[in-house]
Amino acid sequence: MTDKKVAEYKEKAVALVAQMSVAEAATQLCFDSLGIPRLDVPDYNWWNEALHGVARAGTATVFPQAIALGAAFDTELLSEIADVIALEARGKYNASSSHGDRGIYKGLTFWSPNVNIFRDPRWGRGHETYGEDPYLTARLGVAFVKALQGDGDVMKAAACAKHFAVHSGPESLRHEFNAICNTKDLWETYLPAFEACVVEAEVEAVMGAYNRTFDEPCCASELLLVEILRKKWEFNGHVVSDCWALKDFYEQHGVCENAEQAAAMAIKAGCDLNCGSVYSSLMDAFDNGLVTEEDIRRAAVRLMTTRFKLGILGDGSEYDAIPYEVVDAPAHRALNQKAAEESAVLLKNDGILPLDITKYKSMAVIGPNADSRVALKGNYHGTPSHYVTINEGIRNFVGDAVRVRYAEGSKLAAPRSDFLARPNDLLAEAVAAAEASDLTILVVGLDETIEGEEGNMNGVKFDGDKLDLLLPAPQRELLTAVIATGKPVVVVLMAGSSIDLREAQNAPNVGGILCAWYPGAEGGNAVARLLFGEVSPSGKLPMTFYNSLDDLPEFTDYAMENRTYRYFKGDVLYPFGYGLSYGDARVESAAFADGKLMVNVKNNGMATRDVVQVYVSGDSIFAPVNPRLCAFAKFDFASGETTVAVTVPDEAFTVVNDDGERVSGGERFTLHVGFGQSDARTAQLTERESVAVEVRF
Repeated sequence: MTDKKVAEYKEKAVALVAQMSVAEAATQLCFDSLGIPRLDVPDYNWWNEALHGVARAGTATVFPQAIALGAAFDTELLSEIADVIALEARGKYNASSSHGDRGIYKGLTFWSPNVNIFRDPRWGRGHETYGEDPYLTARLGVAFVKALQGDGDVMKAAACAKHFAVHSGPESLRHEFNAICNTKDLWETYLPAFEACVVEAEVEAVMGAYNRTFDEPCCASELLLVEILRKKWEFNGHVVSDCWALKDFYEQHGVCENAEQAAAMAIKAGCDLNCGSVYSSLMDAFDNGLVTEEDIRRAAVRLMTTRFKLGILGDGSEYDAIPYEVVDAPAHRALNQKAAEESAVLLKNDGILPLDITKYKSMAVIGPNADSRVALKGNYHGTPSHYVTINEGIRNFVGDAVRVRYAEGSKLAAPRSDFLARPNDLLAEAVAAAEASDLTILVVGLDETIEGEEGNMNGVKFDGDKLDLLLPAPQRELLTAVIATGKPVVVVLMAGSSIDLREAQNAPNVGGILCAWYPGAEGGNAVARLLFGEVSPSGKLPMTFYNSLDDLPEFTDYAMENRTYRYFKGDVLYPFGYGLSYGDARVESAAFADGKLMVNVKNNGMATRDVVQVYVSGDSIFAPVNPRLCAFAKFDFASGETTVAVTVPDEAFTVVNDDGERVSGGERFTLHVGFGQSDARTAQLTERESVAVEVRF
């Protein structure tokens, strides 16, 4: 959107708010804002979600969970997905508003994407993010925001970068926790994705986090909201609080005494919109001199500007004609399946994959996630028109050519109460099915009832974080029993975070391991096509799979030392950026000039899609311990030789010093170019070495 159009919309907003009384303007600052009929301002509910599809408002295309979209390492794919989300959002909004429904989850202001850094694998909400790397997160965040908002004179939908900032658990402490990190970590790890979304993508909204950062509540932080967001980054959109976060000011953080004081703290720091109830006390704060008329009108202008930008105040837009028929349309479901295929990560393959359907008369599909719809969806999801589970996808693919036996094998996790604990009465059937079959496809993992957001789950308080990296006990018992049959096994993992798979990795008869994440409504069809070689896996891990938590600092420690691939010093199960394919593409050579790497690739195997990854290292004392990702691009590689170009940004040759300043990284650098990191473990697992390119300035 041009600066001229933004100025025009702001001018309209200023004129509109000037006609409101102070009390009327204050009502516009709550997420469930009331209409003002005399000014032709309808009711509007600001709360909507679109993490991987329009969420919580009935039918919509349910794409793979955000962590899976991170694993795709594909900005173009994410742009396509965000464009579809915006299209479906308009179709649903038009239908709802035409019937007078302007309630929650029916608007065009989406509190997505989540660009926090998945710094610790225990964090239950980590699968809402794009992973542990600031550069990858920034690139994907920008792609999502730009496509969701569009580049016309009217925004298709409004995006929101959350949760600002230094926020990644523990969930059980989020309402009272004070996150502390050093200045280098703040600017090198926790802020880059937000800065990219604000400065480069011009995201319309930023959501503050529940916690405090450097002793200040994030939703009223002078450092975050005033000094960094408004002054340094020149943010012109609006700020929204996380839901009921302002209440934490006096109930948990103890930084004020009541709702009036909390409302005053937040609005004066630039929090324009309250998801919660504290801003219902704004007029009391105004009457008692804690808040000025200017404070209230400034926030109201920002919010009315957003509504004018969306074309839902004023003259409307061309998007008003988008029909409900676009919702979960066949083309969108096809993109859904493509995304699931591109995001799956092949972790192990001894040659068993892709499966040759002619070699098997029978297969057993076993596991608590094998026929689970819940595990397809992740969290913050909509409702697909229909689901395809892994069991259904395999049956659809093999038809009558192979007999498929299904057994649940175990519950997803042990009962919460010891009173209900009992032996696994599903295990014997699963073992029998495996013994009677030529091959077992064992589908294990988690779902949003095990890793997720703090809240209430089935009447039980649920903090959402993981206690360890292990599969739940019933699934560990199932995995051991199926391996003990001696029959060939392929493991499919459905989870959103690092899982200890050492038993499967080390078992000789487990020939393959595929990480499918939470793959969306078409996940079953995608997994089947991957297993049987209709498409080659091309996903890469957007996070490190550690061996155990023993190797990591305390969960509450926000220092980056010995965290993520950039700073971790030990051995890992699977490294960041790792993922196998059915092709055999290898980097033969590379040359750097004028900001571009020309990469020569030779593929000695089947046609495949793969991610060229570029990591940079230098001799600066301020650099991370290990080479860091500085560029990536996804390409199709036919058999034979191909030359591709990868742009390396100038920022790759800078570092963040101890004062948080981005400075030159020196005069000598090495670019490590390959299909994964340059470490020995990656080369050992993939049998593909990176190529080093020396760069001097």
